[in-house]
Amino acid sequence: MQTIPIKNVGAAQLVDSFQREYYYLRLSITDVCNFRCNYCLPDGYQPEPNKPSFLTLDEIRRLVSSFAVMGTEKVRITGGEPTLRKDFLPIVERIRGIDGIKQIALTTNGFRLLKDVAAWKQVGVTSINVSVDSLDARMFQRITGVDKFDDIMRGIDRAFECGYQKVKVNSVLMKDLNDKDFSGFLAWIKNKPIQMRFIELMQTGEMNSFFQKHHLSGQILEQKLLQDGWQLQIKNRSDGPAKVFRHPDYMGEIGLIMPYEKNFCASCNRLRVSAKGKLHLCLFGEEGIDLRDLLQSDEQQMLLQSRIFSALQGKREHHYLHVGDSGVRNHLASIGG
Repeated sequence: MQTIPIKNVGAAQLVDSFQREYYYLRLSITDVCNFRCNYCLPDGYQPEPNKPSFLTLDEIRRLVSSFAVMGTEKVRITGGEPTLRKDFLPIVERIRGIDGIKQIALTTNGFRLLKDVAAWKQVGVTSINVSVDSLDARMFQRITGVDKFDDIMRGIDRAFECGYQKVKVNSVLMKDLNDKDFSGFLAWIKNKPIQMRFIELMQTGEMNSFFQKHHLSGQILEQKLLQDGWQLQIKNRSDGPAKVFRHPDYMGEIGLIMPYEKNFCASCNRLRVSAKGKLHLCLFGEEGIDLRDLLQSDEQQMLLQSRIFSALQGKREHHYLHVGDSGVRNHLASIGG
């Protein structure tokens, strides 16, 4: 890719050709996952032969430092399951020490939540998203392939004990599987400071038939919420894609992530980097732009920023999920969802 020489980047640098500003980096640190969720990795993690190693601590520091200079304020650490990396805590420490980074969020399947959440809090993880696809232990195991429901639920309680004021819980609601849990989730958050986030099932290359069978439109859920008095909230600039709703009778919140909604991409504010150092402009898009060759020394920072800026100018206005085009993405674990 052609490199554009620039003297000083700054916050205005992370603006695409449609004038969208980017303050939020989703950084995958591994594509390994120990769950077998039926909507993502139903056959479990399949290691690639001769695959490149994951980004090192120094490469992560250089990467996030460059994004921070360009205006990134929030980093979400994702996977696979990011806490499976033995150096997960040192990674958070490195990111925490970078000027300009105000939030370090973590998306986890909750496997280590009960045991390690206190250490995450201490080292600098500012917010946690945990996946809980059903409040019924048997359905949870059917969807995820693991018998960890009780541990994860206790882990969420432990997160509050450790000082987290709010926990975000992700659930992919699917027709004829866990869609009946909707009312149960609402009851669960009535007196708990949980943002319950319902993620619309998305079509990927390996899951076409599963999608056709189980897709549930998020707009159906939105209509139910509005009819029951839930009110849409205004987004902050570093918030993710969820439309957040609050109700005066509930301590918790509801978030809806609806990628098939019209104009979903108009408010895009996030970029993604894979665990092997590729920049992805869209969850559903191209093969990615390699950044790793410019992560080998601190002296390469300006070249790295220039490549990121140049790539950003090629970001599409929107994805094409609505016409059945999920790009080259076979499953979401490959770049952290």
